[in-house]
Amino acid sequence: MRILGINALFHDPAAALVIDGRTVAAAEEERFSRRKHGKRPLPFSAWELPEQAARWCLDHAGIRPGDLDLVGYSFDPALARPAEQLGLDDPWDHVRLTYAREAPNFLAEALPGLDPAKVRFVPHHVAHAASAAFAADGDSDPSSVLVLDGRGEATSHLAARRVGPRLEQLAAQELPHSMGLVYEELTQHLGFLRSSDEYKVMAMASYGSPTSVAELRRHVYSTGDGGFHAAGVPWAGFAPALRPGQEWTPAHADLACSAQRVLEEVLLDLARWLHGRTHDRLLALAGGVALNCVANSRIAAEGPFERVWVQPAAGDAGTALGAALHLAASAGEQPEPMPGADLGRGWSDQELEAWLRGAAVPYQRSEDVAAEVARELAADGIVAWFQGRSEFGPRALGHRSLLAHPGRAANLERLNDVKGREQFRPVAPMVLADRAPKIFNGRHPSPYMLFVHEVAPAWRDRIPAVVHVDGTARIQSVDPVDDPLTARMLERFELLTGLPVVVNTSLNTAGRPMVDDVRDALECFGSAPIDLLALGPFVVRRGALFTGPDRSEARA
Repeated sequence: MRILGINALFHDPAAALVIDGRTVAAAEEERFSRRKHGKRPLPFSAWELPEQAARWCLDHAGIRPGDLDLVGYSFDPALARPAEQLGLDDPWDHVRLTYAREAPNFLAEALPGLDPAKVRFVPHHVAHAASAAFAADGDSDPSSVLVLDGRGEATSHLAARRVGPRLEQLAAQELPHSMGLVYEELTQHLGFLRSSDEYKVMAMASYGSPTSVAELRRHVYSTGDGGFHAAGVPWAGFAPALRPGQEWTPAHADLACSAQRVLEEVLLDLARWLHGRTHDRLLALAGGVALNCVANSRIAAEGPFERVWVQPAAGDAGTALGAALHLAASAGEQPEPMPGADLGRGWSDQELEAWLRGAAVPYQRSEDVAAEVARELAADGIVAWFQGRSEFGPRALGHRSLLAHPGRAANLERLNDVKGREQFRPVAPMVLADRAPKIFNGRHPSPYMLFVHEVAPAWRDRIPAVVHVDGTARIQSVDPVDDPLTARMLERFELLTGLPVVVNTSLNTAGRPMVDDVRDALECFGSAPIDLLALGPFVVRRGALFTGPDRSEARA
């Protein structure tokens, strides 16, 4: 069966295509529209669909809308209740629900030839759960699933179990209680953009102390029955609200640290409750809260499950994939694990060269781009690394990355300046998978950058650019079998420097989506002080961009 999944209602609109149980393509609309998160999560934007992402998924597979067997829309308006009944302050939510009910017709309008009768509503948290349970790699049946986010139709959480093609729902928390909404409120209170900048709060938490944990536990706590209380936190009583861009104080860092600690405690309690019902080996996580890699690490280290797997597109974008996988499983197909996060657009070498020629950009075709990039990094250059298909989800995983030398402490500030972002935010290490256990203590492998690891004391002075203030790092382990080109670059860098690690942060600047196509890469390279752009086998050097050497010159 050919099944298209769609996420559109709240934020991070995305599309995913599953054919005969196999994930063929998945992409977020922001990568096409160049609007961060695709849109703001307002009722008046609920009608906006991931039209470009959906059309690309179909084009990639060579099929037309009329060829689709089913379309899954990751929200079921029949399960929703008026916002006032849910205790939410959202007076225009009825507009959102009206748009949701009309989604089949909107989709048929956006994708000419699609029969609106083929559209199926998939409950929001079921789509989240399916995106983790059916996509997880390895022996994952049966498995436990935990979903937490801001909100769905009437709940903010789902505990479930995958048994074959079925998802058995075990517990759900009704709104207004929501770990995701509480964290969003804190994000806004600290002067950041809610439903966008929650990761900044997680980074800030490392600078504080958990001074307010006892007081916060009065408002946020697990209830012992698979649910929790999380609402009505008087944030101003802990620290004054910040305006966007206003400098934060130790009191704000302490509040972030305290809230982070309480979040972790509740998630651990929920994981323990769930394991007590299922006794499964594997826990699969999804929902926006699952992007909190510090909390994930505590669940993995202190929780009862032998293994924890997190959907790399854990936020709402991932529900597009989950909706399609759920419909495939419900139709009797056996969903296959995700082949990786590189599910977006890619180009052949011929197409890349055509882009470069069309842009009149001076370039060279490298005989060994991995070695050339390693040499540039060893010389302390900053490299834009554009290889293969783009990532699905918010993490740069060696396809649309900005790389630097980890042994230069100043490179943290340097990269934050290049990207135009706050200096308290860390950058991440990319590391050869077989070297990772000697350098980073924690769960291995970690290919999707969704856990934090303690950096071994002997290595902290050797790779200071990637060590956060608390001595941790959010690593991406690279297996040569899965990504031979990136692994070769790391191997060559290690030969030159003795370090099997490079800095890896997303290829974008603040407020912009991650680079996706060649035009995006050239625009980012041209506007930021990046020394070298590695575009497939081609390299563009900053100096050459302005001096204009001959094109297509081979470089060893």
